[in-house]
Amino acid sequence: MPSSSRHAGRPRKHEKELEVNDRRTVNTGVAGLATERLALMSFSEDRKTKVWSVVRVSSGNFLEMYDFMVFGYYATAIGNAFFPSGNPFLSLMLSLMTFGAGFLMRPLGAIVLGAYADHHGRRAGLILTLTLMSLGIFSIACTPGYATIGFLAPLLVLVGRLLQGFSAGMELGGVSVYLSEIATPGHKGFYVSWQSGSQQVAVMFAALVGVVLSSILPPQSMAAWGWRVPLLLGCGIIPFLFRLRRSLQETDEFVARKHRPTTSEIFRSLTANWTVVVIGTLMVTMTTVSFYMITAYTPTFGNSVLHLANIDSLVVTLCVGASNLFWLPLMGALSDRIGRRPLLFAFTILMLVTAYPAMLWLAREPSFTRLLTVELWLSFIFGSYNGAMVVFLTEIMPINVRTSGFSLAYSLATAVFGGFTPAISTYLIHRTGNRAVPGLWLSFAAACGLLAALLARTQQEQVEARQ
Repeated sequence: MPSSSRHAGRPRKHEKELEVNDRRTVNTGVAGLATERLALMSFSEDRKTKVWSVVRVSSGNFLEMYDFMVFGYYATAIGNAFFPSGNPFLSLMLSLMTFGAGFLMRPLGAIVLGAYADHHGRRAGLILTLTLMSLGIFSIACTPGYATIGFLAPLLVLVGRLLQGFSAGMELGGVSVYLSEIATPGHKGFYVSWQSGSQQVAVMFAALVGVVLSSILPPQSMAAWGWRVPLLLGCGIIPFLFRLRRSLQETDEFVARKHRPTTSEIFRSLTANWTVVVIGTLMVTMTTVSFYMITAYTPTFGNSVLHLANIDSLVVTLCVGASNLFWLPLMGALSDRIGRRPLLFAFTILMLVTAYPAMLWLAREPSFTRLLTVELWLSFIFGSYNGAMVVFLTEIMPINVRTSGFSLAYSLATAVFGGFTPAISTYLIHRTGNRAVPGLWLSFAAACGLLAALLARTQQEQVEARQ
């Protein structure tokens, strides 16, 4: 064969090899793009699932806080309906004490229902709390007044409040723990902040309903029967909330646990970790006192103490709810980046220094503008602190009693301090004649939070210290 014909096939062979390699490269690139596209689709679906899980788990939290807010907003009307007396102050105090009585059941609910959730699962515990909560709101909404059934009326209202408090004892802890266990890495603070975020939606919704009713109904009708409308509205959305919560999936972290502690084991662990529970209680005191001060107590404070129009106080409360909803997830996400403690220290000190001067400035010349300014300032401090505090509380609790420990700490703080904030503030003003004295109560709560931030250590830090 001639030399020219021998070498003539080599370029063609080389070209074929290049063509095959090009095809392989193209196929590999197409496969890579397809894999990347599938990964993006999977990520998008996972994110959508997470979002719906947050909505479902927060639904019962919304109902609990909505009912609490409605009771606080219409404490005066409820006092006249169920606790009539010749003294308006006495009727109001009996109403506010009934409001606070529900919080006394929270520690018991935290222990009993928290142990149930730590043993049977987060989903089962959250469905049970929603059931009990629904019975409570229904009993208050539908109980006839004192004029109709006498002493049975306040008794039924008190039982309804105690039942609500019992269920709420685990609700906050159950929701917070569930969110912390489904959170993606590095975003736990942002996820858990929506526990409080759902409460702010309830605050806004309750305030909005109050604004609409106050603009439609005359004051006489609101005092006589209008205050029942928001409660009945809460009863109406219960079936929808049940449907949402029943579709919850159990958290992977709980499913993966090989040992699920019994009730007696949980009680022993709680006893062994009592210092963590006490520190958590002090930490939550700052949150619960400031929250009930700027939400549940605002309409009563603005109307009965500052003598502003009722609709003005409700508009302020609506703005406070929107402000809380803005700051909570923002500061929760910030705590994921810079840590929890810097926010805890900064905002407890800020509350400690500014709460009383702000209330004093408001009390000297009460007005809608001043009330709004002070409440938004306190809302900024509350939202910024709570965005970091709630997730930090899940991190300091031992995993085997995470729900019951969190719930007990939260419930003790709410029962001893937060739930009675409206009643304590009203009593202090009545005794001292100083309309700014609730600011000192806020400063006390901030001092508790600052002390807890100094003492608290996460479970990881405790393990490292032992090692």
